[in-house]
Amino acid sequence: MMSHALRLLQIWSICARYRLDSLLPPPPSLAARLLLLAFRLHPAWWTGASRASQPDHVRRAFEELGPLFIKLGQLISTRRDLLAPALLDELAQLQENVAPFPTEQARAIVERELGTSLTERFARFDDQPLAAASIAQVHTAALLDGREVVIKVLRPGVAERIRTDMALLHRFAEFAAEHEALRVLPLQRIVADYERTLLDETDLAREADNTRRLRENFSNSPLFYVPEVHDANGSREIMIAERIEGVPITDHATFARLGIDRQRLAEKGLTIFFTQVFRDNFFHADMHPGNVYVETGNPADPRFIGLDCAIVGSLPTDDQLAIAQILLALIQRDFTQLVRVAAQAGWIPAGAPLDRIATEVRRLVEPVLTKPIDQVQLAPILAGLLDLSRVHGLLIPPQFVLLLKTLIHIEGLGRELYPALDIWSLAQPLLKQWLQDRLGPKALLKRFTEDTPILLAGLPDMPQLVFDALTQMRQAGHWQSRQLSELHGLKRQLVRGRKQDFLAWTGVLAGWTLIASAALSTPLFTAALPVGAVLIGISLGWRLLAN
Repeated sequence: MMSHALRLLQIWSICARYRLDSLLPPPPSLAARLLLLAFRLHPAWWTGASRASQPDHVRRAFEELGPLFIKLGQLISTRRDLLAPALLDELAQLQENVAPFPTEQARAIVERELGTSLTERFARFDDQPLAAASIAQVHTAALLDGREVVIKVLRPGVAERIRTDMALLHRFAEFAAEHEALRVLPLQRIVADYERTLLDETDLAREADNTRRLRENFSNSPLFYVPEVHDANGSREIMIAERIEGVPITDHATFARLGIDRQRLAEKGLTIFFTQVFRDNFFHADMHPGNVYVETGNPADPRFIGLDCAIVGSLPTDDQLAIAQILLALIQRDFTQLVRVAAQAGWIPAGAPLDRIATEVRRLVEPVLTKPIDQVQLAPILAGLLDLSRVHGLLIPPQFVLLLKTLIHIEGLGRELYPALDIWSLAQPLLKQWLQDRLGPKALLKRFTEDTPILLAGLPDMPQLVFDALTQMRQAGHWQSRQLSELHGLKRQLVRGRKQDFLAWTGVLAGWTLIASAALSTPLFTAALPVGAVLIGISLGWRLLAN
């Protein structure tokens, strides 16, 4: 608990020093105003005016706050519809221009992990980092055979900093789970999944494996190129890969100079996204501009280049199919089918008003289906869907959060690259083709053909399996008959017991009535007292014996 308090104080101090509250809208309520006032009570807020006036103050604050906040800044930097352009340009530097750690440390880490000196493995090692980000920094080098490579080196202590901040998020998720109004998302599972994802990013051996797999998926592809990975002794702290030649996805001046068709490039990017999610079920989940480059060797038909494959995602098969059907229903404006698929997938609780949910989804989403990407405001739609989830108790699977983060990156890149992109028209044939390949007659025949050897192998055991199943069914039938007979017996006993209770308590009541008549001091008194006592005794005795 003390470590949480110290980290919270550190976050408060940094945010106050750079006056990050200036980015917030006016507080809407008294509670929000009081919270803002408490934030400004930190002494650093009063001494940080000079830092807050500098144009790079937000970027520098995020760098000081650590890798989790740098990731947040990278995500925000792709949303040109959220903040001022100058501020977004500063945040964009978090993609690959974070303050580097000393070169001496990088050299020592590389030599330790390779088990040899740099001169024995490389013809050249460049001390000046090519790029530095939240998790690692990159140095250029040349192998002994002259091939140009890049060496990615993990930042010292970065995993521990991530665990510290994620512990705070775990505490917040536990708090949210105790309050019904905050249970829109399964935050505890989402935080656990995100922590695992970020810690996986600190394992460069895993990133190397992800890169090899993605490269294999897009081997000889005209859409997407993934660099070759070289051996690094299976190290988790360094990764050696082919050095590529290309320009960042945000380099519009080069696109204009070379005559690159930005519309075609944007359409290729969306095609790559759907191909990764549906064909391969293995998608790059960190597609911010610092990780996406473009080849310029063939301006008429350029390819994307994918870097930094540390964060990847995949979906369960059933969810993958449900998402494809939901997106297709969305494109076709069939909101009733959309809600029906979501209910069948288990995302809508039983008994929820499906017609009302379909109407509300239509109200939220239909206005944007005819708009180009530059006119689509994703934030209000997501806020509306989260509110809908809260009201109707919808269940949002945690694995969709990573997919949603990827979609936000892709949508932001598309908005930046070609604002008039019609994502719906482009997505419809891709989804239809995937569903046809998955559920069409050819797919069913292929599945049957693949399963036939397994079925044939099990034929010799079929008679015994059928006999065992019938025996179990017969035994289950006998057991159910016995249980039913016992239930009927219990029912008869309960009915008989109720009748006996009624008669016994009637006798007791009559006995007490006779005894109570003693208060009347009538001639009947001498007879009423013993008769009443005997009647009570007989009634209670008979009821006890009846049991």
